Amino acid sequence: MKMNKPWMITATCIVVSSLMTGSAFAKSENGNNADKADTSKPVVELNVKVNGGKDATVTSDTYGSHGKNGYLGLLHALENVKDKPAGAVIADLLLTNYGAHISDQLKAELDAIKERDAALSAVADVLDEQGSVTDAVYVQKEAVKANIKNLNSYKKLGKLFEKLGKKGVLLYVNGEEPALEVNPFIKDGSTLVPFRAISESLKAEVTWNAEERSVTVTRGGITVKLFIDSTKAFVDGKEVTLEVPAVIVEGNTVVPVRFISEALKATVKWEEETKSVVIYEE
Repeated sequence: MKMNKPWMITATCIVVSSLMTGSAFAKSENGNNADKADTSKPVVELNVKVNGGKDATVTSDTYGSHGKNGYLGLLHALENVKDKPAGAVIADLLLTNYGAHISDQLKAELDAIKERDAALSAVADVLDEQGSVTDAVYVQKEAVKANIKNLNSYKKLGKLFEKLGKKGVLLYVNGEEPALEVNPFIKDGSTLVPFRAISESLKAEVTWNAEERSVTVTRGGITVKLFIDSTKAFVDGKEVTLEVPAVIVEGNTVVPVRFISEALKATVKWEEETKSVVIYEE
């Protein structure tokens, strides 16, 4: 019987959680204090349920004067994005700013959301060890999206891709792999990537001028203009010099990734071991 991915992943998560729970109790039985379990890494559900109705079980006294604009509002926001990258950010805000006002159980749940990428990576490890590399990739991609700033998650994903025979420079924008018509490559120490793929992933507008052989991208009030086979470029009308020129490869304009990303106010990271370019918006 063939099991679809969501059910398979859920089953694996249950197994991993069971193993983690068993490990905690094993430590308590073998340690000097046998009547206490190891709670340094609590095993909790990765779900935070918030009752927004009038019959909410948490009283107004619990929330104090924070109200809907304080951590109660953040909890409601978290309900909508807890499985997305923003969930980890909101969980961190709750723990940092309102830690004194929330229960230990909720703190544990928020810690779990913050560390959701680690939990998913642990599942990917189990699948990889079982020989299910394709499924491990599927889960590790979710780990990347759970925390788009964690370079270790990208490194692990890159190593899994290697096992599947995928080679070359890898490109991620906000945790996703954009559709590419030409693969990124390294030239004279600079990584060049398809200009349109980066721009569209960052929700920018791209214009091609055939007469000038120039490409202009506009995003959030910022305008960047590059010329094919030239190291000259303009950012909001100010001339800058590129380390390597923009060129056309197989009909696609490729540009130095660090220049175009930083010019558009995005963060660029390089994971050396798996040759991964990681771009994300703060």
